Amino acid sequence: MRTILITGPGGSGRTTVAAATALAAARQGTRTLLLGADRDDTLGAVLGMPTGGPAPITVEPRLTAWRPDAAKGFRDDLVALQERAASALDLLGAGRLDPEELTPLPGADELALLRALRDAALAEGPDHHELLVVDLPPAPRALALLALPEELRRYLRRLLPPERQAARALRPVLGRLAGVPMPAEALYEAAARWDLELAAAEAVVADRNTVVRLVAEPGPAGADAVRSTTLGLALRGLRTDLLVANRVLPEDTPADSWLTGPLTQQRKTLEEWQGAYDVRAVAHLGRDPRGGDDLAALDAPDVNRDVPPVEWPVTDRLAEDGVLVWHLPLPGATRDELDLVRRGDELVVTAGPFRRIVPLPSALRRCTVDGAALREGTLAVRFAPDPRLWPRSR
Repeated sequence: MRTILITGPGGSGRTTVAAATALAAARQGTRTLLLGADRDDTLGAVLGMPTGGPAPITVEPRLTAWRPDAAKGFRDDLVALQERAASALDLLGAGRLDPEELTPLPGADELALLRALRDAALAEGPDHHELLVVDLPPAPRALALLALPEELRRYLRRLLPPERQAARALRPVLGRLAGVPMPAEALYEAAARWDLELAAAEAVVADRNTVVRLVAEPGPAGADAVRSTTLGLALRGLRTDLLVANRVLPEDTPADSWLTGPLTQQRKTLEEWQGAYDVRAVAHLGRDPRGGDDLAALDAPDVNRDVPPVEWPVTDRLAEDGVLVWHLPLPGATRDELDLVRRGDELVVTAGPFRRIVPLPSALRRCTVDGAALREGTLAVRFAPDPRLWPRSR
């Protein structure tokens, strides 16, 4: 299944572009599912019908849309957690929470969308779709959402290392020897279940058939947002297939019109974008699009676009310079906003407002960091072999 994740700065029309993209694909014969994340159903307003509910709705042949109910998912999860932890709660004398009094906490919407992504990817039979179009939240929230599965899995592995489960049979004895209670078996089972669910969501985001499509209005604010978002996506190793320049003003605007200033800014930004991105311009309709006819008039970009995978290659320069070089593509990064910290077998990379902890390739784990340089949007980190760990040549 092909997945297109659509995001952009708030107010850029990303929901409209997502709906137009899904509609165009469905009318070309592709079975398409359109997912929305906004709690106030902006997706339904664009389509002309509500999209919330327990199951996807049919918009027209080969197109279904759905906005996962975060509140219901949160209630169901917490009630199930109470049932699994019933004995511990009774021991503590804790009271139970009724489903009716539960309201979703911050982050519930993101978790509901990730679960819907996972379920759509694993669906079979009549529920299987050929294309999944996802209307993500605005760019800053979208980047945090896409990072969530990897980060949560990392936290789980640090807090409850899987290898400790091997000592399950010895846990009561170890508890008596240590004088402190050992983590209950149910806790490890829950962690394993969460890890499996997060891994499934992470696999959808990292899949070779998944791309991110950016939507922005051409102008100074849009240019800044695109630059920042592109950097955040690159740090996550996510592929961008297209930049949609939305609400492009007509070039035949009269010279004495008040639109002359915005049109000049638009031209300048489009020139910059066309030199750095694969750009598709979508004309301004002169109104807010509503319903199938307006969405079809937007002439949405094609969904079948070939995008090369994101690679972070390691170059062997041992013979020439005595180092290995790890290349991290970070378009839009500047030297002043970059920071690197080696932490065990991981590298903590900070680029502007974004931060990621990445495991080192196996060869680099036996090296020390020897320096770094940023050239033409690629960060090159040099690693020198550690004599204590590097195999000696004969």
